[in-house]
Amino acid sequence: MTLPRFIQIHSLASYPAALINRDDAGMAKRLPFGGSTRTRISSQSLKRHWRFAGEADHVAAQRVPFSLQSLGRPMGERTKEVVQGAILPRALEGLTVHPAVQAAVADALLVALYGDKGKDAKSRQALFFGHPEIDYLVQQARALLEIGQASVAGLAADSKPNKAQEKALAEALKDALQDLRKNLRALGAAAAGLESALFGRMVTSDPAANRDAPVHVAHAFTVHAMERDLDFATAVDDLRNRDPEADAGSAGMFDVELTSGLFYGYVNIDVGLLVANLGGDAALAGQVAGRLLQLVARVSPGAKKGSTAPFAHAEWLLVELGDDQPRTLANAFRKAVPLPRDGGGDDVFAGAMAVLQTHLQQLDAAYGVQTQRRQMSVTPPALADIAQLPLGGLVDWLQTEVGSPVAAKPEA
Repeated sequence: MTLPRFIQIHSLASYPAALINRDDAGMAKRLPFGGSTRTRISSQSLKRHWRFAGEADHVAAQRVPFSLQSLGRPMGERTKEVVQGAILPRALEGLTVHPAVQAAVADALLVALYGDKGKDAKSRQALFFGHPEIDYLVQQARALLEIGQASVAGLAADSKPNKAQEKALAEALKDALQDLRKNLRALGAAAAGLESALFGRMVTSDPAANRDAPVHVAHAFTVHAMERDLDFATAVDDLRNRDPEADAGSAGMFDVELTSGLFYGYVNIDVGLLVANLGGDAALAGQVAGRLLQLVARVSPGAKKGSTAPFAHAEWLLVELGDDQPRTLANAFRKAVPLPRDGGGDDVFAGAMAVLQTHLQQLDAAYGVQTQRRQMSVTPPALADIAQLPLGGLVDWLQTEVGSPVAAKPEA
């Protein structure tokens, strides 16, 4: 079976009374498009929620059968603190090491991994490390600690190394770290973690460790002009409220911006690059693509979860497979879908589907039909002349076309 070059996933999902993605001022993120301001969900937010849909600290992976974690492949961590947070605590287990050696090893690793500015937390770049890479670095750090301790042998824990000892320590660590980056690369692509195989990795201090991203995620935005309101809220002081002699006041007053909207989302997957990043395993690529489709449909990003419960499933999905240059359908909404208050119909979803239908027909008339298409539609109307499938059917079709065995169907 010949693999399609690209998978395109289009979605519509509706969220009422939510603050899904905030900016630095705590307001909903915005996007000016076609002369009107829309509510926006950043691609970074979407990808992070997809990454952690089955993370063990949130929900057991086996309870989220469509999560990336359920594939059983090594995952990873994006962090500025890999040395202090993930490497040294494990490397120090069972060892007695002079504080000066611990500090020297930490600094040496930070520079080796993050570059010349690695010792400055504010200057270093947050990097992505696969769990196998972290495991290897733990072993190397333990060896460094033992080397360093030997260079200050006999030094009391409350004493500082002399200059000769400091020099010997620095030289010993430098020599031991010469091949660190080469050895990390020798671990292979799988060691960099599944997320980097999907979403790429950039390491400014070591360009050879970079990986191109086969999964391209657009910022989602409302198909209509932004709808917003400020929710005035007070925090009641329970004890003060029970005191008959206290002033009847609140413990705090504040405003929270809430928005509502129907969001268009778009994801493109470069199938050849995905297969290459997964070591040539087309079956695994199909499983990954099927899970990404389910994550797009099922996983809700969102801030203020405790007070807005911003959970929704996609109401419409369109999956396209083909070899032609991918293209978003976002331009169907360049002119914002009119809201009822602006003279539009009383059904925003129907209005969005109508302009999608027209835009897709116009593209097909100009360029020809270049893709295989299947859709899922929870809410009528669906696009005309495109087969409809439930989510499980879409996943099966996608995985088969990408060349993988059909996995067991998740709950639809």
